[in-house]
Amino acid sequence: MVVRDGEVIATGVNQVTPSLDPTAHAEVVAIRAACQALGDFRLTGCTLISSCEPCPLCLSAALWARVDKVIYAADRHDAAAAGFDDREFYELFGKPRTDWDLPVHQISTGEDNAPFTAWLSLATRIDY
Repeated sequence: MVVRDGEVIATGVNQVTPSLDPTAHAEVVAIRAACQALGDFRLTGCTLISSCEPCPLCLSAALWARVDKVIYAADRHDAAAAGFDDREFYELFGKPRTDWDLPVHQISTGEDNAPFTAWLSLATRIDY
């Protein structure tokens, strides 16, 4: 759930399997709903409250949303015991990409920065 000034702005439950969306974790669902409710992609002044320690995906979403604080109950070890082993993602991010099972490589196009150059020159852009 997302809370601001003691008021619940939005809640979320895990929708991964019903929506066939691997990003539809409860925290992400709550963040999306809160942004819609507030009409802003920034959740400054808000707290994300979760029943479990947010996985790296959810923690990244909280960072991008710019919440002020994250509070959780169960931790990643509790989640692993229930079959949600987020620990392996935390461990993966600590390794060099060359050691990952998922190949992640940069391929230069010769114009790698073109999307960012276009973004920076856009008069109507909204910085985030």
